[in-house]
Amino acid sequence: MAKIKKAFICSSCGAHSSKWEGKCHSCGEWNTLIEEIISKDTKEEEKRNVWKEEKELKPRKLSEIVFADTPRIVLSDNELNRVLGGGIVSGSLILLGGHPGIGKSTLLLQLALSIRKKLLYVSGEESEQQIKMRADRISAENKNCFILTETNVMKVLQQAKAGKVDLLVIDSIQTLSSPYLDSTPGSISQVRECTGELQRFAKETKIPVFVIGHITKDGQIAGPKLLEHMVDVVLQFEGDRNHAYRILRTIKNRFGSTDEIGIYEMQSTGLREVSNPSELFLSQSEEQLSGSSTAATIEGLRPMLIETQALVSPSVYGTPQRSATGFDLRRLSMLMAVLEKRCGLPFAQNDVFLNLAGGIKVTDPSIDLAIVTSLISSLQDISVGKKICFAGEVGLSGEIRAVNRVEQRIQEADRLGFEQIFISKYNGKGIDQSKYDIEIVTLSKVEDLLRQIFT
Repeated sequence: MAKIKKAFICSSCGAHSSKWEGKCHSCGEWNTLIEEIISKDTKEEEKRNVWKEEKELKPRKLSEIVFADTPRIVLSDNELNRVLGGGIVSGSLILLGGHPGIGKSTLLLQLALSIRKKLLYVSGEESEQQIKMRADRISAENKNCFILTETNVMKVLQQAKAGKVDLLVIDSIQTLSSPYLDSTPGSISQVRECTGELQRFAKETKIPVFVIGHITKDGQIAGPKLLEHMVDVVLQFEGDRNHAYRILRTIKNRFGSTDEIGIYEMQSTGLREVSNPSELFLSQSEEQLSGSSTAATIEGLRPMLIETQALVSPSVYGTPQRSATGFDLRRLSMLMAVLEKRCGLPFAQNDVFLNLAGGIKVTDPSIDLAIVTSLISSLQDISVGKKICFAGEVGLSGEIRAVNRVEQRIQEADRLGFEQIFISKYNGKGIDQSKYDIEIVTLSKVEDLLRQIFT
């Protein structure tokens, strides 16, 4: 009888342990060790990688290796091209994560139907008829797109090898299983084993592989953390299911920048690329209302103008409420403390609510100046002009600090018809005002903002 090997595996970091422990010895997390069957002895082990071609590899000197540009498959989807760094790299393993119903399968099916390459779309979650229904709704067709409903990873790789495909799509990694493990599909050992097989397949055949991954309640990709280390690219598909807009964000990219985002709009016919995101995140109101201002920010290489909305009202209960959507709540508390200390504005006894329009999350510190403006505007009930935007970081002493690539922000605001942009005086050096129709106003402290806008 074959001997079965068991181990306790940490669901957070993937570390092994021979016995159960309350605390993982590797990452320090509590109650994350799970018992799983990892392998069993078999005489058929030599048949395991039947798709592989045995090659003798020898080490080479670094000086003998000739560098060449990385070949890429350029896609018709400009947003996906941007987040991937210019296209799909041959032999790369790409992981796409996102909440259920956000549009992961729709995005990759659109890719399968639009690319002019031979592609194998493997689904372990949907039948062929369900995939056909979605393809008919997208109204696109690719004669070289093949559908396979299979969950055995070895059979999937055999079909991909025999079909000589140019691209492989897996939906999803949690449904695949290896016949050489007895654990259930979606378990830590199965996810790690199947991802390892896909990684070896991609590197040895130079066929790029797209993999869809499920998301846990706290927004992390399900499975061991090792999964994200094994792949070349990690993409996160974000957005609210109650809103039409989706954001594709690069979390990890071995072949490009990790700060890029792509923006889509979910429609009945699929996902539509949004080429001008500034129009999405600007005010849709024709009236000038207090508590609203526009920030000139940059995500990756893309400048965007985003509306920041604040509501400051007297607290009914003893403890004032603080709430922020799309912005760090601790940084909001810091900005309010700066305004109280430097400008004498009373925020301590007021409820403060902050929202970034469009459901986007921003970490760029240049949005500080616009948020400060919205807070003051709501507190004093004075509206800010709709043709004014802001770009500056606020320090603890109340100074307006310089931000990077300010000229791109100015150009975007100028292109959208804004009349004034407020920036740090340290950014103002070397900028030629005559090149722009927009007026550039420099500030050194938040007190200058209070005097110029609200007096």
